[in-house]
Amino acid sequence: MITNFDQVFEELRSKTKKRMIAAWGVDDHTITAASKAIEKGIVEVTLVGDRDMILAVCEKEHIKSDIFTIIDNKDELKSIAQAVGMVKDGEGDILMKGLCSTDKYMRGILNKERGLLPPKAVLSHVAVVENPNYPKLIIMGDMAVIPAPDFKQKQAICKYLVKTAKAFGIAKPKVAAIAATEQMLDGMPACVEAALLAKMSDRGQIAGCSIDGPLALDVAINREAASIKKLNSEVAGDADCLLFPNIESANVFYKVNSMLCKGVRQAAVVAGAQAPCVLSSRADSIDTKLNSIALAALTA
Repeated sequence: MITNFDQVFEELRSKTKKRMIAAWGVDDHTITAASKAIEKGIVEVTLVGDRDMILAVCEKEHIKSDIFTIIDNKDELKSIAQAVGMVKDGEGDILMKGLCSTDKYMRGILNKERGLLPPKAVLSHVAVVENPNYPKLIIMGDMAVIPAPDFKQKQAICKYLVKTAKAFGIAKPKVAAIAATEQMLDGMPACVEAALLAKMSDRGQIAGCSIDGPLALDVAINREAASIKKLNSEVAGDADCLLFPNIESANVFYKVNSMLCKGVRQAAVVAGAQAPCVLSSRADSIDTKLNSIALAALTA
C-alpha cells in the first residue's frame, strides 16, 4: 500500500510514461511542475499556449524549453479547447490546467461536442492529502466541482474515491461518510444519506469498499476519539477516504491542511472525465501541482 507521495513517484518510474497536455500552460508554476515531472520520468509534456510567454518563463526559471512539445496558441480559450481536443483524440492521457481560471477550464471539459464528459457521467473532484499526523494518505471529495451533491452524486463520488484508493494499493478502502455528528439524526440530511450509503455497502450494493456513516471527522480519523465514543466500526479511526456532505466542508478541510498544518503535501484531479484532469488552484504550490500530475498519472 502506498502511504506517501514519494512512493507514488517510485511506483510511476516503473510504468510507461503518460502523455500530459497542459491547457494555457504559460505560467511559472505549471511549467516548473511539468519540468520536474519530466525529470522524475513520469510524463511527457505538451504545453498549449503562447510560445513567447512559455519561452520567457523557461528562460527566467532556467528550464530547457526543448524538454517540452510547445504548441503555439496565443488565445487562452482556444488553447484550452485545443488541449481538451488533443486528449479527446487520444493524443494525451492527462489534461492539466495552466494559468486559466477553473470555470474556463471546466467549460472546455464539459463542451458537448469536443469535451471529455462521457454520456451520463458525473464529474467530481478527488483530492489526496499526506499529513504527517496521520499514518496514511487521506483521499477525499468533493471540494471543487459539486457544490451540494445529491444522493446519486454521493454514490458517484464514493466510486471515484474507492477507485483512487485502489490505485494506491488499498484492497478494500474504508470510506467515512462525514457529517457534523456520528449520531443518527433524521433532521440532518447528511446523517440520513450517510447511513443509507453505509447500509448499501453492508448489502453489497456499493462493492469493493467498507462504508460507515454518519461519522464526525474526529471519530473518522482518530482511534482514541472513536474509542471514547464507543464506536464499534471497521472504518472509525482508520478511514482511507472521506466523503464530505458538501463543497464547503470539503474545501475548508483541504485548505486547513494546506494553510495551517506543517509538512502537508496534497494533490487533486477531476475524476469521471475521459481522462484524469489536473485541477489545482492557480495559487497552489509547485509541489502540489507536481503531486497532482503524479496522481493523474497513477489513475490514468
